[in-house]
Amino acid sequence: MLMPKRVKWRKVMRGRMTGKAQRGADMIVGEYALQALEPGWVTARQIEAARRTIVHSMKRHGKVWIRIFPDKPYTHRPPETRMGKGKGNVEYYVAVVKPGRIMFEISGLDREEAIHALNQAGYKFSIKTKILARGQEAGEGL
Repeated sequence: MLMPKRVKWRKVMRGRMTGKAQRGADMIVGEYALQALEPGWVTARQIEAARRTIVHSMKRHGKVWIRIFPDKPYTHRPPETRMGKGKGNVEYYVAVVKPGRIMFEISGLDREEAIHALNQAGYKFSIKTKILARGQEAGEGL
């Protein structure tokens, strides 16, 4: 599973997810892409499940690029613990995703296979997504 090799701070604050994606909102290398439509945290497990689904649908053709990385530690307190004993331990890592962020890109497939693969991957996330094609306007979806 994806996680940072080392971090500067072991535990971080939750922060805010306001606004749209400033960077990572344009297709760079692929022909088709999966774009986030709403803000949220995407866990490393969700990213891995989506990657495996895409690779399975591609049947050893084409190439896939993962454009997000889970670098934010998510802490969790044990159940039935009283208040005032500090912050919980790091349970897993999440990627902060804002609307407009490109999460996956694929190339080397025909249109139907690419749309099917990205559609199946979109079910793995807890946020709404849409599929983009190269040369398509930013406001349109497939």
